[in-house]
Amino acid sequence: MFHLPLLDLPWWGIVLATLALTHITIISVTLYLHRHQAHRAVDLHAGLSHFFRFWLWLTTGMVTREWVAVHRKHHARVDTAEDPHSPQIHGIGRVLWRGVGLYRRAATDQATVVKYGTGAPDDAVERALYSRHPALGLATMLAIDLLLFGFTAGTLVWAVQMAWIPFWAAGVINGVGHWFGYRNYETRDASRNIAPWGIVIGGEELHNNHHAYASSARFSTRPFEIDIGWVYLRAFAALGLATIRRTIPSLDRVDAKRHCDLETVNAVVANRFQVMSDFFQQVVKRVYREELRALRGSPERGLVKRAVAALNRASATPDRRLADHVHDYLELCPRLRYVFTMKSLLQETWNSAQTSPETIMQRLEDWCVQAENSGIQVLDEFSQRLRAYRLATA
Repeated sequence: MFHLPLLDLPWWGIVLATLALTHITIISVTLYLHRHQAHRAVDLHAGLSHFFRFWLWLTTGMVTREWVAVHRKHHARVDTAEDPHSPQIHGIGRVLWRGVGLYRRAATDQATVVKYGTGAPDDAVERALYSRHPALGLATMLAIDLLLFGFTAGTLVWAVQMAWIPFWAAGVINGVGHWFGYRNYETRDASRNIAPWGIVIGGEELHNNHHAYASSARFSTRPFEIDIGWVYLRAFAALGLATIRRTIPSLDRVDAKRHCDLETVNAVVANRFQVMSDFFQQVVKRVYREELRALRGSPERGLVKRAVAALNRASATPDRRLADHVHDYLELCPRLRYVFTMKSLLQETWNSAQTSPETIMQRLEDWCVQAENSGIQVLDEFSQRLRAYRLATA
């Protein structure tokens, strides 16, 4: 004879159970919807893939094809008027608290779904159940929660489950992830890493890293960063349930190289965000600190301090309020102004559309010669490292 609820848990047991259930939902979103379906960075075993799809039907009612389409359009039109959910366009308040409405509006646009939703599941179960009856999944989850936890606790658990993805994914990731945090890479958008420890949202906290290397199955790029989604993927791969297709390309160096070649081009273009991050850390910051020491006791030191935030941001979208201060500061420091000019020239070597590898190679070589003739030691050293780059072999 069954006695309801089936689980007789204390209040803290119900809290832990709720966190476990919502964590499964987060992992389903980041591994199945995001890394597997949207970006094809990992292949999941058919059984594991279907479990995630079934679980998301129960806990979110989201249709895989629609989610994939909205997310791919976000990357294709990021932080523009066509981005389905950019806080730079719609405002942080609207995306954070009403982001699910923006998602639903984009998901019901058939032109978006047709254009960006290719490759999503279209089997009999998808057509007959998951896509046709998304509300049935939510109702089924409610019934399960009521059976497991009782009427009051079960209703509360279900309510938390229903709010979890609308808040953390549609709100925090889409909103805060393009508004507040730190940047490792100068992507052409406002993406930010919300925190270095990607645990609560399955690694999605590392949003700037993801926008820099969208096709990578791993979101963490620095030693202090944690991507719990990657931990799960490695475990699934060890069990034969996942195959990692793509990660961030690794740079290697051949110190004997004295000229840029096609190996250099392939390495630099594939890892251009890391190259520019290295340039900022190894060149810009060092010259900046030298200039700061030279201005010790100078009345311009206050201007320097006001410009620090913008200079350290290493962002393609700097704070406009500091733009004038940065410009004035660079006028005071010719060496730093020259370094920023070289930074822009380096980016231009690969930014032109339809540029041949041979042309990029010549531009890189010309850039290295100019850097070595600059009289700035750290710039000279960086040019030598740049020439030595090649993609690491597995």
